Amino acid sequence: MDAGFNLLIRPAMYESYHYIVAANKAASKPEETYTIVGPICETGDILAEDRELPRIEKGDLMALLDTGAYGFSMSNQYNGRPRCAEILVKDGNSDIIRSAEDVGDLMGNQKLPARLM
Repeated sequence: MDAGFNLLIRPAMYESYHYIVAANKAASKPEETYTIVGPICETGDILAEDRELPRIEKGDLMALLDTGAYGFSMSNQYNGRPRCAEILVKDGNSDIIRSAEDVGDLMGNQKLPARLM
């Protein structure tokens, strides 16, 4: 996935369980067992283990559910990765409640001393 433990540390930190679905295949029956991992290149970057899901293909939209209120507060920019947007879903409606960061957000508060210019 393009999301890693920098965005949801709870599974790596204390093995919290979060439901995961292939959102674009939500009506499909499970076909295979998967371990869902992120792109951080660390052995602990595991978001979900041994999950029965429909056949997953490149481009599928995965949704980690029931992440709770602490997802963002525990997230970080580890390995130079900006944080994702937050989406609130309720009663079939969705709203962006926090915009995604970009590389500018990572570098925006850094200042180079004049002596290094």
